[in-house]
Amino acid sequence: MTDSEPRSLRDSVDDVVRSLRGTSARSLAGVFGRWEEAVGPQIAAHARPASLTDGRLVIDVDHPTWATQLRFLESDLLGRLRDVAGADEVTSIELRVRPRR
Repeated sequence: MTDSEPRSLRDSVDDVVRSLRGTSARSLAGVFGRWEEAVGPQIAAHARPASLTDGRLVIDVDHPTWATQLRFLESDLLGRLRDVAGADEVTSIELRVRPRR
């Protein structure tokens, strides 16, 4: 494909998002749009994705107990998130305790 050939909107959006965040729009949609499906309703009730940049997913949890639990489940969560975001799109998890108001 040359620069003068038309490109799909999906490819263009992916390029723009990747240039800004280092992550494709598809990966962001997978993690943020399918969060509860990936982690289950119990975890989703206490944890939510905050950002995904260069493979690092930041997750906000509402209590330190949940941070501990998710650290224990980290490898399982990475596998589930890769299923919805694509292989190698989520390479690490960072947990932050941020109580909900």
